[in-house]
Amino acid sequence: MTRRDDLTTPRQRRRLSVHYDNDAFGQFSESVARFIGTARFLVYQTVFCFLWVVWNTVGPTSFRFDEWQFVGLTLLLSLQAAYAAPLILLAQNRQESRDRSQSELDRRVAERTQADTEFLARELASIRLSLAGVATSSEVGDQLERLTDAIEAMTQRLDELEVRVAKPGSLDDHT
Repeated sequence: MTRRDDLTTPRQRRRLSVHYDNDAFGQFSESVARFIGTARFLVYQTVFCFLWVVWNTVGPTSFRFDEWQFVGLTLLLSLQAAYAAPLILLAQNRQESRDRSQSELDRRVAERTQADTEFLARELASIRLSLAGVATSSEVGDQLERLTDAIEAMTQRLDELEVRVAKPGSLDDHT
């Protein structure tokens, strides 16, 4: 069986590839996109274009480098736009990826928080049910007062019985 007929491994395409660090290139593209999106960049670009136009319009004829209706400036700005657009898109893709992972993390935290909240609600309901049969302090106070009154009445009754037993024949008088 020849290598061509062997289907157990995928064929490797031979290609000329450039190796680069994705993260470093992504950070570079984000820094470029951040700079291009500032007012400072717009001021720099405006000053550059203004000086280019003035130099090639008013400057000495022998030192003018773009005499054909600013073709060089147009080419330079087109080149800048051709590189800026993909760099900005790459920066946006990286930001979208970070946002996606952050929203996934937020979703997991929200789920965990909801589960914890539901657990605590069940625990509170369980505690409320357990405490439903427990007497309050006023109820305990009322019961204690009734018991005290009953004990005092019994003590008084015993005292009376002891006095009658101590007197001979007094027990028969009451019955």
